[in-house]
Amino acid sequence: MNGKADIIVVGTGVAGLFNALNLPTDKKILMITKTGVDASDSFLAQGGICVLKDNDDYDSFFEDTMKAGHYENNKASVDVMIRTSPEIIEDLVSFGVEFEKKNGQFAYTIEGAHSKPRILYHQDVTGKEITGKLLAEVKKRKNIEILEYTTMVDLICDSSTSSGIVVSNEDHEISLLKADYVVLAAGGLGGLFDNSTNFRHLTGDPIAIAMKHKIVLENINYIQIHPTTLYSKKKGRRFLISESVRGEGAVLYNRNMKRFVDELLPRDVLTKAINEQMEKDESKFVWLSMKDMGSEVIKKRFPNIYLRCLEEGYDVTKECIPVTPAQHYFMGGIKVDLDSKTSMKHLYAIGEISCNGVHGANRLASNSLLESLVFAKRSATHIARNYESLGIKQSTVDLNDFRDIEQLQLDYKKIILDEIERSSAIE
Repeated sequence: MNGKADIIVVGTGVAGLFNALNLPTDKKILMITKTGVDASDSFLAQGGICVLKDNDDYDSFFEDTMKAGHYENNKASVDVMIRTSPEIIEDLVSFGVEFEKKNGQFAYTIEGAHSKPRILYHQDVTGKEITGKLLAEVKKRKNIEILEYTTMVDLICDSSTSSGIVVSNEDHEISLLKADYVVLAAGGLGGLFDNSTNFRHLTGDPIAIAMKHKIVLENINYIQIHPTTLYSKKKGRRFLISESVRGEGAVLYNRNMKRFVDELLPRDVLTKAINEQMEKDESKFVWLSMKDMGSEVIKKRFPNIYLRCLEEGYDVTKECIPVTPAQHYFMGGIKVDLDSKTSMKHLYAIGEISCNGVHGANRLASNSLLESLVFAKRSATHIARNYESLGIKQSTVDLNDFRDIEQLQLDYKKIILDEIERSSAIE
């Protein structure tokens, strides 16, 4: 596997795929992913993707995003995301992405902390629709190669410039992959938590690698808990009950089947209310009812949620389901500018692993897909406009550092969790 590409993209979620599709077609692009190509959290996104409907919506969209983020957001990043959103939707449609329509026009839904409907959706599998169509397009590109079951374990770099990555395959064989540019799009870090909606292999390794090389991080302890995931005694990833379910009218009940909260509060506020109610009830969950939507609406609007709940023994058209909060999203990460550049030359970070400040201290529902796509495209544009070949750059990587990959990854997890705890203590 030792070799060279022009650009390496680490991750095959929506950010990585869209970045690769917007890079120059005359460049050799190598994408790697820890597991199968379709095992990214982007495929799991249910609710939808925000978009600026018209100029009259700008102020409320901006305020909703800022308010949800407790006004800790980077205003410039928020502005770029909102103003670019119509262009991104046009791009997605050109790749064959289909959004729900009514009378030939886009249909919009509303979710928690939004002041008005501005979210496009595809049933309750919007992430799968978008990511699947982008992946299909990537597979058509002759200049893009994907390596599955390949894990980045380090960067090839000096004190200032990235020139590739060190990777491990399924057999823990180590290879050096050199490139003029590296784009980190490795997703979140839910795999570090016992209860998370994320895939278990998403453990935020690039955060530990960035710390090793003194790459600047930001808000490492800004971790979002989603208020409603399906309660289960089983171990493993938690099944998300989308924000849009509550946006369409689902209600929350305590153990006495009484409503106890406004279901459309920001995620962190609602999570706190649910935790307090569970403590009062001495219960590990609260109840969520979708029944008033009606069977036909539920099966058409939320077919994935309906079927998954049936698998777990619940018919949401007839009965309540138990829900509980779980880790969901990472607002912090590797600090980047508006072009997704990190503090290291020739190294970019996009998607959930990056932090451009757009989400502040708490992400607004359905801004994740949009933010990932907007800044994935901006990073690709910046690389294309400023492309600089590194030529032949000698590597100083010591392969003895990677003799025990399993222990190395455990070390990375501990480094990240310790830093999260340290950062939380400082605040």
